[in-house]
Amino acid sequence: MNSQHQQLAAGRWQEFSFLEQMANIGSEVERTIKWKEKNNADYSRRAFERSLELLDLTIADNRNKKRLRELLRVREALADYFAFDNAYKSTDKTWQNYFLAFGIAARANV
Repeated sequence: MNSQHQQLAAGRWQEFSFLEQMANIGSEVERTIKWKEKNNADYSRRAFERSLELLDLTIADNRNKKRLRELLRVREALADYFAFDNAYKSTDKTWQNYFLAFGIAARANV
């Protein structure tokens, strides 16, 4: 998978707070859902890949070591929902609600 967020991968991602990182991941997840609803599998897949890329950057951020268990579980559950069998029984609404909280918190902290 090629890096679609090259500036962020080059170090800019670490300038964002954890809340901002998660809110940005949530934006890509929201795009994944919206494109899926519009029956555009290609755009949905691309948005999903971007969300995983941002999540991987968040996982790699040393400031988030204490959150590693949650971040890895989120990655596992996202992949399960959008790419595999949905063993965790997630829904679009589940993911929207999860990331909405980060978006609200990030905006309140700006």
